Amino acid sequence: MAGLYFEQFEVEQKFQHEIRRTVSEADNVWFCGATYNPAQIHIDAEYCANTEFGKPLINSIFTLGLVLGLSIQDTTLGTTVANLGMTDTKFPKPVFAGDTIRSITTVVELRESKSRPDNGIVTFRHEGYNQRNELVCTTLRQALMLRRPQA
Repeated sequence: MAGLYFEQFEVEQKFQHEIRRTVSEADNVWFCGATYNPAQIHIDAEYCANTEFGKPLINSIFTLGLVLGLSIQDTTLGTTVANLGMTDTKFPKPVFAGDTIRSITTVVELRESKSRPDNGIVTFRHEGYNQRNELVCTTLRQALMLRRPQA
């Protein structure tokens, strides 16, 4: 399914995205390397064995990106002009290698762009859950969206 245009969204519209993804240790190590994050809590199993978690945590920015990415096909694929920002991002539970993440998106606000008549601004609330139905990530994202082309 292609992304939706600004006019196709409604406040309180909810999307339960069907694509899920199991996170691997390789995802985490690659992401930490690609973003130059050497934090032991993500990449050092020996260090993590002595923490309250007992094993490496998946990098939270990877988790955020995954939760957003899982939403794209149903909401904004091909219709986003730009992300304008994210606020109120929280990670209430950790993610570990082997966890399967799913995403739910709710439209929170719609407003026309004052400076770009061909665009509108949609505020989405993205929520990521693991296989135990625990909330692992939430964020509000403001996206500049294409309006439906005039025929």
